[in-house]
Amino acid sequence: MLHTLNPAQRAAVQYLGGPCLVLAGAGSGKTRVITQKIAYLIETAGMDARNIAAITFTNKAAREMQERVSTLLPAPMLRGLTVSTFHSLGMRFLREEARHLGYKPQFSILDSADAWKIISDILQTTDKGLIRQTVSQISLLKNDRIGPDDALRNAASEGEMHLARLYRQYQDTLTAYQAVDFDDLIRLPVDLLERNDDVLQKWRSRLRYLLIDECQDTNTTQYDLVKLLCNVSGQFTAVGDDDQSIYAWRGANMENLRTLQDDFPQLRVIKLEQNYRSVARILRCANAVIANNPKLFEKTLWSELGVGDPIQVVETKNEEHEAELIAMKLLAHKFEAQTDFKDYAILYRSNFQARIIEQALREHRIPYQISGGQSFFDKAEIKDILAYLRLLVNDKDDPAFIRAVTTPKRGVGNVTLEKLGVYAQQRNISLYAAVYEEGFIHQVQAAQYTPLKDFADFIGRMQFRAPREPAGPLLMEMLKAIDYETWLYDSEEARPAETKWNTVMDFVDWIAKKGERDGKDLLELTQTIALITMLEGRDEEEVDAVKMTTLHASKGLEYPHVFLVGCEEEILPHQNSIEAGTVEEERRLMYVGITRAQRTLTITWCGKRRRAGEWQITQPSRFLKEMPVEDVRFSGRLAPDKNTPAITKQEARGMAASLLAKLS
Repeated sequence: MLHTLNPAQRAAVQYLGGPCLVLAGAGSGKTRVITQKIAYLIETAGMDARNIAAITFTNKAAREMQERVSTLLPAPMLRGLTVSTFHSLGMRFLREEARHLGYKPQFSILDSADAWKIISDILQTTDKGLIRQTVSQISLLKNDRIGPDDALRNAASEGEMHLARLYRQYQDTLTAYQAVDFDDLIRLPVDLLERNDDVLQKWRSRLRYLLIDECQDTNTTQYDLVKLLCNVSGQFTAVGDDDQSIYAWRGANMENLRTLQDDFPQLRVIKLEQNYRSVARILRCANAVIANNPKLFEKTLWSELGVGDPIQVVETKNEEHEAELIAMKLLAHKFEAQTDFKDYAILYRSNFQARIIEQALREHRIPYQISGGQSFFDKAEIKDILAYLRLLVNDKDDPAFIRAVTTPKRGVGNVTLEKLGVYAQQRNISLYAAVYEEGFIHQVQAAQYTPLKDFADFIGRMQFRAPREPAGPLLMEMLKAIDYETWLYDSEEARPAETKWNTVMDFVDWIAKKGERDGKDLLELTQTIALITMLEGRDEEEVDAVKMTTLHASKGLEYPHVFLVGCEEEILPHQNSIEAGTVEEERRLMYVGITRAQRTLTITWCGKRRRAGEWQITQPSRFLKEMPVEDVRFSGRLAPDKNTPAITKQEARGMAASLLAKLS
């Protein structure tokens, strides 16, 4: 296997002398190195697969690694291998060690909507901006290992004290619900490993070699988890790229790469600089732009894939002209090169840029697919069903109780629920438990109480059956019992109701197949779904369509032909970054955008843009001026002669031919 690797990749795979940091530039084959190293550890170093863990950030990346490893070694040799996301590993840890933290193994994992609801209730507001800000601030505190008590103790202003009190209430609510949020899946294991030596030694003994993907994206808590599991011996390989660190806004700490050298002085650094994705001109532009950032580690990407066409940097009149130009250029290139629509991607800094481009693509009948659209599991009908399943897993999950008892409606009114909520709060118990308390029963009329008790009894029966029966048939029986299909058709027009019911049937089918394949019951599958909803949603099948996506969401992807749009000051770099002095991260974002392209790259910017209903003259992004002029063909204000046309006659002929072909 090793003969297929280049010298740097081979060195990274074979090095077992201690901690290793592989600096993997864009397109340099980092996943290949990780998977080959797993095979090398098992086959050559004689390590048991049960003692190896490869940790990444998305289910998609974990699945890709698992699939690649399975082609390298026979299944028996891979038995027990852990390939998972940080959060999946955290969930597995918490299930096993729940009692040490005062949780039961079947705790609930709250999604972002549940967190919003709790914060909204605490703040007693529906102000989305305030709720979003509070949720984000609490998340950042958790990622930096700052608990509610620490936040209260360290508060240096009235604003910080207010946030700390909100954090305390929020965490107390989670504890009462026997629930954790996304950040707790890492924070709680780290807290336990730090204070319980028996648990620490048990997990160190189990996971003796770690491979960490996208190390530059780890936050403080994730880095602490790795450090605790690895001990001072440092039996790990971390793979990362400081030039692609673009997630500081959600807690990622690029300094972790620098800290590695301090925490593990014997760290071996191996650079992967040969790029297998892009032509030379694209890489020269990427290298030139990122060279303007201070470097943790020096590296220069290079390629043997040929020089390639010059990068096109085009000034357009305004957003409408930009969108029209992209559509026309795309059609012309597709006609000339005989490519598919799926070979093209349109990347942008912010979602607001997508609308006008979508409009132009629709007018020219160009199929497109927007990444980051509504997840399968975010659909209302799926969330309805998941509320029932979450309640089976954890009957202390009050948000799930409220949604399930009111969907479909079953005669339980708001007055009854309000009384139940007040009683549960006074007694400090869950809504489900409150249903059966004598004190509550005497507070409501029999006609109010009966449907509530019927619902709770139904949940109790399903809880008993869930771990004992196949997941698919039991879920189908539950849907019939609550008569969800009839309720859909009663509350919707026929066509949308049919669409929603088909979605629910897809879900049942998915549950049935996954339950059979993985040997999991309905309770175990529900906890798995809670992670999927937060990490990425269900996979979309690839269709022949242009991909539209934000720069952040494009990381890790590649396309033969890329349009990078709206490269102007205050968009890329973003105005907030300019004001906050964090332009370096925006430059890394530009670098990520450039290095998505394999063969051609077209960058556009608008000469003027409408803001708040008024036209404003814009300035080209400073990053465009950092690109080497010998590899770029500028048109518009940045062109050397200032008069280079946006579209050449040859391109215009190609566009006309393309349009004729469409009409014929």
